[in-house]
Amino acid sequence: MFRGISSINLDAKGRIAIPTRYREELQECCDRQMVVTVAVDDKCIGEPGCLWLYPLPEWEKLEQTISKLPTLNKMAGKLRRFVIGHATECEMDAQGRLLLPEKLREFAGMEKHIFLVGQLNKFEIWSDSSWEAKEQEWLDGSDTEGLEELGNISF
Repeated sequence: MFRGISSINLDAKGRIAIPTRYREELQECCDRQMVVTVAVDDKCIGEPGCLWLYPLPEWEKLEQTISKLPTLNKMAGKLRRFVIGHATECEMDAQGRLLLPEKLREFAGMEKHIFLVGQLNKFEIWSDSSWEAKEQEWLDGSDTEGLEELGNISF
């Protein structure tokens, strides 16, 4: 399970250094094999400034789920083209670095400073400006869509 937020930098080659606290777990769960792709929101629209990073076994579960969606469903097709179509396999090197493909970095507007956010079975990778804007949106608290579905969750 991946949790927490880390502020990290892209190097000149477009690599990120995975924080040390995750490296051993990534070695054990996926032998450093990962998949990065574009993030989408609840309407299957690209989430500006965000990528998803999955350990390979978690990615394969997602692929199986997506492969079972109806072929002729318009939204399922959009999801396949966007999420699966942009997916790129990548391997964390011995120093814990991971190359983010140039096309995906450009899509997400990632330059130097980024945030790696643990999301239990995957990571979100955010450009700093997009993360700060999204964080402010969440703090404003005006969007309550889906609140009733959370039921009586207690913290």
